[in-house]
Amino acid sequence: MSETILINVMPQEVRVGVVQNGTLQELHIERSGGRGLVGDICLGRVTRVLPGMQSAFVDIGLERSAFLHVADVWQASAEVSSPGPLPIERLLHEGDRLMVQIMKDPIGTKGARLSTHLSIAGRFLVYLPLDPHIGISQRIDDEGQREALRARVREAVPPDERGGFIARTIAEEATNAELSADVQYLRKRWKQIIEGSTKHPPPVVLCQELSLSQRVVRDLIGEDTQTILVDSAEAYDALLAFALDYMPSLATRLARHQGDRPIFDLHGVEDEIGRAIERKVGLKSGGYLIIDPTEALTTIDVNTGGFVGGRSFDDTVFKTNLEAAQAIARQMRLRNLGGIIIIDFIDMQNTEHREAVLAELGRALAKDRTRTTVSGFTTLGLVEVTRKRTRESLAQQLCEPCKVCNGRGSLKTARTVCYEILREIDREARQFNPKQFRIVASQAVVDLFLDDEAGFLATLTERIGRPVALTVETIYSQEQYDIVLM
Repeated sequence: MSETILINVMPQEVRVGVVQNGTLQELHIERSGGRGLVGDICLGRVTRVLPGMQSAFVDIGLERSAFLHVADVWQASAEVSSPGPLPIERLLHEGDRLMVQIMKDPIGTKGARLSTHLSIAGRFLVYLPLDPHIGISQRIDDEGQREALRARVREAVPPDERGGFIARTIAEEATNAELSADVQYLRKRWKQIIEGSTKHPPPVVLCQELSLSQRVVRDLIGEDTQTILVDSAEAYDALLAFALDYMPSLATRLARHQGDRPIFDLHGVEDEIGRAIERKVGLKSGGYLIIDPTEALTTIDVNTGGFVGGRSFDDTVFKTNLEAAQAIARQMRLRNLGGIIIIDFIDMQNTEHREAVLAELGRALAKDRTRTTVSGFTTLGLVEVTRKRTRESLAQQLCEPCKVCNGRGSLKTARTVCYEILREIDREARQFNPKQFRIVASQAVVDLFLDDEAGFLATLTERIGRPVALTVETIYSQEQYDIVLM
């Protein structure tokens, strides 16, 4: 599989697109005014401890205090004398200084999510300064390979090291020298963090996660990645220096985009971004998906659309669902959908077809760098997927609720607004005694009062005994209106 990573750098934002076989699979955006916080290590101060919720709030310098649950508080085995973990009120107290790591960005009205299980990611290893064990990525499932890699990591770790390491999947490809270099780099960063915690009062950021461009080199490059194209000379030079210093074997894959056309336009990424925030997603066969995010979950509905298939209706449904399974996995990555995702595939009576669609979905989601789990079909024929949410979705980054409908996705009809106005005038006439009422509303509402609803307006005017005038306000939305007492 051929993969190209495109990096578009502007003063206000950096955008990264991962293109596989000519199709955009992932999109990452980092804006100068809204850099993601996940991975940052901070020195904070406990502001509240809530025993009833077994949680605490910590001031780390953000607008809202961050949330820390007892399950995310590191407890050394020597501290735990009882069979279970200690309660939050015995671990933390108001005013305590606490080193924490941000696990989830603030999203909506929710503050950041914290953990004291600190970790620092490198190219091949993840350093666990508080947890003295050697772990292996769960994506490496062969027991022999796991043990061989664990032995290599142990050899790379100095005897005086008290922390632990987790070998990432890509560590299998690393040489012993590269593993040793990663260990030294991570230990050096941890030493700098400790020194910073003794010099600065809370709240303070002790260690920021790498920039988006640097994280691309560290995390996104795989064995299928052929080229990383950067369209900024300054960003290219900085990224090349970072790669040569930290991971020189990858420097040869970096290239400077110098064409006249913008890099995202040349590879069709701009058009894909536009489609990635739409509700309807077309399938090549003529079927389509309807994707509806809500606060609690995201629903994805599969429809055959114009696809009529060939041999039978069951065959048409099966082929549409197979294609939809691949498209859904791609849309989840591209839109960065997180939390609970409910998929309503087209009903299939054939058990083998259902199992094949579920297997295809699992294979497509196996490419996802974010942890996902898939449940089987429910009795209602729905499939539940959970995907770890660490940052805002693409729609949340690029869009905001409509100021006309306030995010409902629909407007009251002009007729509904007319009847609201008639009821409001009736109420006002009972309380006040003006000489005249004036309705100020949108063109559609006024037109309806002059046409279909003219009889009801005349009846109201006769009943209240005062004239009612009409005025069009072109800047009003269909739901907006004012009733002026004159």
